[in-house]
Amino acid sequence: MAAQTHQPWPAPVVTAVAGVLGDTEQGLTGREIVQLLAAVRVAEVEGGNKRDRLAGALLSQQARQQASNCVIALINAAMAPVRYAQQPHVFSRPQDDLNEVLVHVGLRVNDEGKLARGPAATTLTEAARHASSLRAELRRRATHPEVLRYCTLEILAKNAFHAALEAVKSVADRLQQLTGEHLDGARLVDAVLMPGRGTARVAINANVTGPDLDEQKGLANLVKGLFSMYRNPAAHEPGFTARSPKRSCWSC
Repeated sequence: MAAQTHQPWPAPVVTAVAGVLGDTEQGLTGREIVQLLAAVRVAEVEGGNKRDRLAGALLSQQARQQASNCVIALINAAMAPVRYAQQPHVFSRPQDDLNEVLVHVGLRVNDEGKLARGPAATTLTEAARHASSLRAELRRRATHPEVLRYCTLEILAKNAFHAALEAVKSVADRLQQLTGEHLDGARLVDAVLMPGRGTARVAINANVTGPDLDEQKGLANLVKGLFSMYRNPAAHEPGFTARSPKRSCWSC
């Protein structure tokens, strides 16, 4: 029995899929992409980096076949749960990122790693909402990347409380990085954020006028409040892991 032929996807959708799967730091390695392309019988093409080459290979095959079957097959192969057996928490990140893209063609990656029908969206706001991803919503709200860097694992686990905890812990770590200070909690805030004699070491304004100083003190007190609610100074260090080194060839 012949396989069903699916209509071609818009080029921007295919390119965005390649961007997720070929992401330099979080996506597939160059070797994995070569192996997956071979497995789904898609010919490689030349290109500047692995995302461009993956997009070019998929778009060329889709144009030849006048069908999106090759893109569907690659996603199913890349998202097979067995590939993430040793790191199950890693599965959620490409799943969420792909779902933000696939919602534009009315599809989604389910928890079995297979493409399934889903809600369709025409705007970025709708896409973020239908993707059901906290990280998608944070990105839509232009959350500072330093916050996302610290709470990635908690967001992937869809644990909002621990994501907030890690985000607050990241504030202390960031203040320490910016100033070289080794204090913690309220003492750290007093040392680097609270205006005293002169400008605060981490200032959000000129710290000259009365309103300036009130604004600076307000931020310092807000951070103190966050630390009081969430931050235990004796807790473990911020839970992020170092990025793996870049690879050559298909690695960027």
